[in-house]
Amino acid sequence: MTAAAGIRCMLMRGGTSKGLFFLASDLPGSPADRDALLLAIMGSGHPLQVDGVGGGHPLASKVAVVSQSASDDADIDYLFLQLGVERATITDRQNCGNILAGVGPFAAERGLIAAGNESTTTRIRMVNSGAVVTATFATPHGVPAYAGETAIAGVPGTGAPVLLRFAGTAGSATGSLLPTGRVRDLIDGVEVTCVDNGMPVVVARAADLGISGSESPGALASDDELTARVQSLRIAAGKLMGLGEVSSLSVPKTTLVSAPRDGGTICTRTFIPVQPHTAIGVLGAVSVATALLLPDGVGAELAEFGGPGHLVDVEHPTGHLTVDVELDTSADPPAVLSAGVVRTARKLVDGIVYPAAYRLPPARRAANQRPIGAADASPS
Repeated sequence: MTAAAGIRCMLMRGGTSKGLFFLASDLPGSPADRDALLLAIMGSGHPLQVDGVGGGHPLASKVAVVSQSASDDADIDYLFLQLGVERATITDRQNCGNILAGVGPFAAERGLIAAGNESTTTRIRMVNSGAVVTATFATPHGVPAYAGETAIAGVPGTGAPVLLRFAGTAGSATGSLLPTGRVRDLIDGVEVTCVDNGMPVVVARAADLGISGSESPGALASDDELTARVQSLRIAAGKLMGLGEVSSLSVPKTTLVSAPRDGGTICTRTFIPVQPHTAIGVLGAVSVATALLLPDGVGAELAEFGGPGHLVDVEHPTGHLTVDVELDTSADPPAVLSAGVVRTARKLVDGIVYPAAYRLPPARRAANQRPIGAADASPS
């Protein structure tokens, strides 16, 4: 299908994000051509993405590219792409656990996998990191179901549960669970734990940056001094984590932790990378939980575990996200045994999208590479 004739895609909500889902076969084979097309489809480069279908926010400017997997250990390949909003940027430097929730149902809708009569379990390879996740979702009579009784914070109403079990997430972007080689580092006078269990995250105490940790995202966004410190902190951490110069990238994320206020394990405020998140990303929450479970992890002394030690109830601005993380802390370095979470997803629109006229910038066309790095990119 040509761009002029439109491109088949599905708009889905996955967890607390929205994105466009494409079959890889419906997009150009060249990554540069593909990315230029997706930027045009989304309308990136305008704060409202007014000439595209993007939602004018990083959480609604995401793309999943899905195909059958050539790997023996997976059924589906899922490439996540985060598109900028005000800037026409695109990055594959991170996974997205929220959009991941829609991948299994989308694959069943498109016939990439056979759906069971009651439920379907499929293995998804996250192309961005190579990790494999097992997704189980409802498929009564062989058709994905989106209605159900499962509620997740940040999404109105309820939906059918999607159980995600992760494997091989440690070192997803950095190659190591503790990419600096230490549980604690001191950066700009602030104690941090830099951890990568599906998402590179810098964990620091909210109090150490001069806030309580209960502020609203709007209040945090208006604090220019705070956002400048967050940016400085993550730029320095990015170098220590082996990510290089990250000032224009969406990773690492920064999460500030404080004592829980609503019966959870920990209270969080996350920045993506400097815009406050209205909730917290799935894999970001997994990494934060991992930091709390590490001996001497920053913020661990603030955590209140009310149940099994591997269940971490993460409070965020719009509710709670419970993640299941098990570590072998007797190993050196600590080893991830398992990680999991329950999400919901819903098909919103299935049809044809028509992009504005676009072309590759000459430098990119010559280099045949996509522009990596989105300063206003989002979480997982």
